[in-house]
Amino acid sequence: MTAKEIIKAGKAVLGIEFGSTRIKAVLIDEENNPIAQGSHEWENQLVDGHWTYSIEAIWHGLQDCYADLRHDVTEKYGEEITSLAAIGFSAMMHGYMAFNKAGEILVPFRTWRNTNTGEAAKALSSLFNYNIPLRWSISHLYQCVLNNDEHVKEIDFITTLAGYIHWQLTGERVLGIGDASGMLPIDPEKKSYNATMVEKFRNLVAEKNYPWDIEQILPTPLVAGENAGTLTAEGAARLDVSGHLQAGIPVCPPEGDAGTGMVATNAVRQRTGNVSAGTSSFSMIVLEKDLSKPSEMIDMVTTPDGSLVAMVHCNNCTSDLNAWVNIFKEYQQLLGVKVDMNEIFGKLYNHALTGDTDCGGLISYNYFSGEHITGAVEGRPLVVRSANDTFNLANFMRAHLYAAVAVLKLGNDVLFNEEHVKVDRLTGHGGLFKTPGVGQKVLAAALNSPISVMETAGEGGAWGIALLASYLVNKSEGQSLPAFLDEVVFNGNTGVEISPDPKDVEGFNKYIERYKADLAIEHIAAENHR
Repeated sequence: MTAKEIIKAGKAVLGIEFGSTRIKAVLIDEENNPIAQGSHEWENQLVDGHWTYSIEAIWHGLQDCYADLRHDVTEKYGEEITSLAAIGFSAMMHGYMAFNKAGEILVPFRTWRNTNTGEAAKALSSLFNYNIPLRWSISHLYQCVLNNDEHVKEIDFITTLAGYIHWQLTGERVLGIGDASGMLPIDPEKKSYNATMVEKFRNLVAEKNYPWDIEQILPTPLVAGENAGTLTAEGAARLDVSGHLQAGIPVCPPEGDAGTGMVATNAVRQRTGNVSAGTSSFSMIVLEKDLSKPSEMIDMVTTPDGSLVAMVHCNNCTSDLNAWVNIFKEYQQLLGVKVDMNEIFGKLYNHALTGDTDCGGLISYNYFSGEHITGAVEGRPLVVRSANDTFNLANFMRAHLYAAVAVLKLGNDVLFNEEHVKVDRLTGHGGLFKTPGVGQKVLAAALNSPISVMETAGEGGAWGIALLASYLVNKSEGQSLPAFLDEVVFNGNTGVEISPDPKDVEGFNKYIERYKADLAIEHIAAENHR
């Protein structure tokens, strides 16, 4: 069938992902290839000390993104979307969305970017003997408990952004197990919340006499391929304000962006991994066994089918790098030179590779926000250099490229050097890899490991959640998610691989030693510059 016929017959599959700066929709055909897309740009806001997106912005963004997809479909194929084979929703993991019995949000959505949960995360990590990150939902909830926030006693349901969208459109209070593992630790054998930790938390807050129980207010975890409900009539009208989309469409378990990144890069088998590098960055390595001990740098989550994953999550990646590229764009505009952003990125990134492998002594701290791995509670973007460093454009850009993955390296050094984790394939995806070869080469040097990039990696998480929706309705009897991806979607394609250059590895190691030694500068800047 042609794409037009697939859309007309209602056999296309839709994936929508809420990223940090863009909401993206991808429509795929029966061969899992993208045939149409839509998008909506948005930005988080700092309100009363918390990073947030308003409920109004969430729904306007979703509806505008879907409308943009409809426009793309009608422009390309002259068809209207009336039905679909399946839908999937994904979003930024973690954070805190708390609702009362009436379904009203009790406090503004607190995103993964918030780092005000230090007291709670530390207490829970000690209680559970398990690393509980600042951004996890249980950290946010317990911090509210410690703060004696009034809204806590009214809680009827807490979830993530993906879980919220799914709930509103299907009526189901469920969550993909990968996203659920960023709320409270998961038992990988039972595919549910860790019962021991649930009981410990229950006892921890017992004296508060809240009218809720922790298990009752959390969404039910589901593994990939499980029934997660269907699009309701109200949900269809809310998604498609034009009124063409029909109800009854199967919807797969909602997942976090980490899970969809794993799917989009075919990294859900043990000894595979992926690195997502965009506004934030994270690496996901599917483990053969649990780590020997907890580490504050390593978050333990799961794949969408419930396998244990070591995750290194960094709040900052390309934001500062992009800000500097925009300075050069302004300079071109000032000179009256026509601006082509792809050309600017390409020229600057490739020029960076001509610089000194250790950046000539320059260091960049790309902290727009706090960075828990290095103990930075708040962010202050900085360029640090001394008078005798080699300060030129190539080293300047190379320092910013290194900075984009520096914190990621610190976390992965624990996995590779201390835990001796083995990886057969690491795949990169995200904005850092759009300029061919450069981001790959830098990341390969940072992790001292070969890095692959696929042509499809640019499709990102929206394609990943579309694949999970496709798996829901197209898997063979007993076919696992790794088998579906290997045999049906990727069919042996592992992408283009770049191995680390020993000179680059040596240069990056020199850079990271200075980076660690000078971290006090970043902390002092945050304390003294407002």
